[in-house]
Amino acid sequence: MEITLKLKGPHLWTRARAKEIRAEVNEKLESLREGGTLVVDLSEVKVFDYSFANELFGKTMLSLAGEYPGRFVIVESLNEYTRENLSRALEGLGLAMIERQKGKLHLIGKVHPADQETFDAIASADLPISAGALSKKLGLNLTAMNERLAKLTELGLVRRDKASSAAGRQQYEYRVLA
Repeated sequence: MEITLKLKGPHLWTRARAKEIRAEVNEKLESLREGGTLVVDLSEVKVFDYSFANELFGKTMLSLAGEYPGRFVIVESLNEYTRENLSRALEGLGLAMIERQKGKLHLIGKVHPADQETFDAIASADLPISAGALSKKLGLNLTAMNERLAKLTELGLVRRDKASSAAGRQQYEYRVLA
């Protein structure tokens, strides 16, 4: 599902304006099934201010776990101005989100290098990947890997699904949203 902000104008200012748009975003998130992704397309939006980014994106990301569990948000078509304001707003709230740029996914906002490394490893996997396989791929112990995965999952940046190991035991597999 997608929401295109160019319809709202090329210059998006103020917390009040963002609050109006956030109501539309919330409606779309509510209509998504668990596991669904909302893409926020910012093509042709030239600029938005920090307060707009904080209200729209910050509050949306904060609401995901509590109000819209299992739903995900991706932004795309950011320019240097919108990326900078969005990143600063997210950093101020201790949040990160996924940006899709030229078909590639990466994190923006408050991103620790370990989080980016883990996200990239999951994104580069062709199929969902287990914590055990990720820990081997990154050369980490399983406890450290599980802590990283719990953080990324809690922030709504990776999807965690139940699966079975080759031995038939229950395990979780992780994947990045497309």
